[in-house]
Amino acid sequence: MTASISASLLAWYDRNARDLPWRVPPGAALPDDPEWPYRVWLSEVMLQQTTVAAVKPYFAKFTSLWPSVAALAAAPEEDVMAAWAGLGYYSRARNLVKCARAVAERGGFPSTEAELRGLPGLGDYTAAAVAAIAFGRRAVVIDANVERVVARLFAIGEPLPQARKAIRAAAGSITPESRSGDFAQGLMDLGSHICTTRSPRCLLCPLAESCEGRKAGEPERLPVKPAKKAVPERRGTAFWITRDQGSEVWLVTRPGEGMLGGMRALPDDGWSARADGSGEVPLDGAWRSMGAVRHGFTHASLTLELLALETGAPPQGEGQWWPVERIGEAGLATLFAKAAALALAAG
Repeated sequence: MTASISASLLAWYDRNARDLPWRVPPGAALPDDPEWPYRVWLSEVMLQQTTVAAVKPYFAKFTSLWPSVAALAAAPEEDVMAAWAGLGYYSRARNLVKCARAVAERGGFPSTEAELRGLPGLGDYTAAAVAAIAFGRRAVVIDANVERVVARLFAIGEPLPQARKAIRAAAGSITPESRSGDFAQGLMDLGSHICTTRSPRCLLCPLAESCEGRKAGEPERLPVKPAKKAVPERRGTAFWITRDQGSEVWLVTRPGEGMLGGMRALPDDGWSARADGSGEVPLDGAWRSMGAVRHGFTHASLTLELLALETGAPPQGEGQWWPVERIGEAGLATLFAKAAALALAAG
C-alpha cells in the first residue's frame, strides 16, 4: 500500500506541480548552483504561516537585493527587517539574519537534517524541507497541508496536537527513499488544491482509493482540532509626531526582542500582546485624535488609537525624522503602516 501511495502521488505531482520560483521541475536533477540551498531555505522560512501568493513578491525582492546567503549575512539587520515589512511573524526575519550569518561563517549550508536543525531558527519542519528539497535527502516533511492529507489518508482521529506523533509515523511510512523532496512538495500541493480544509475535492485526488478518511465518509472532519481559545483584546496608543508643517514624522526602532522587534515604527505607549498600553506621552502639547486602527496578532487583537502633534523638538530617546512623502519606504510593520495611512488620510 505504501509504495502505491508514493507512486500515485509522485505521478500526480509530475503532471500537476506548481511552477514556483524556488522549485525545479518534478524529477529534474538538483541545480548545480551553490546558492540553490539558500533559495530553498529562504522560501521555506517565508512560507511558514504565509500563502504562496503573499511570498512570491517578497522572495523576488530578497533574491534581487541579496542573491546569495553571504550577501544576506552582510546586510544590516534593519535593512532586512524593512524589506520583510508586511510579511508578518517578524521573528522569522530576525532569525533569517542570524542563520545567514551562521551559514556564511561555516562556508555553506550543511546537507543533513540533523546538522540543519542546529542552525538558528531552523525547527524540525524547515530542516527536513531543506534536506529533502535542496539536497535530495530522505526526510519526512510535515507542514499544515501534509498534516491534513496524512490524517485523512490514515483516518487518524486523535485530536491535535496529540495526533502529531501518529501523523509523523504515518507520513514516514509512505515517504520514499528517492525523490522525497518531490514527494513532500506533492503532498503540499495536494493539500493546498485538492485535500483542502473544507470541501475536499476527493474525485480529483490521486490517493482517493487508499484514503481511509474518505471511506469513512467524512474526511473534512480530520484532523480533529482543539477548540479555539478566545483571543484577548488589547488597547494602545501610537503617536504621529511631525515637524516642518507635517513634512517629516518621528520614527523609532523597536527593541530587538518582543513584538515587531527590530522594526521601524511610530512611537507608542508600550502595549504588547500581554498588556494594554501604559507608557507616557512622549511630548507635552495639544494632541489631537486621528481615530484608531484594528489589527490581529496570533495571541491578541489590538485597537491602536492614533494621536497627532506638530512640534519643533524631537521626543526624548533615539529615533529619526522621516520624510512623510517617503513613508512607504520606511519598512513599517503592517500595524504601523495602517496607522500611517490613517494619519495621511486624516490630513
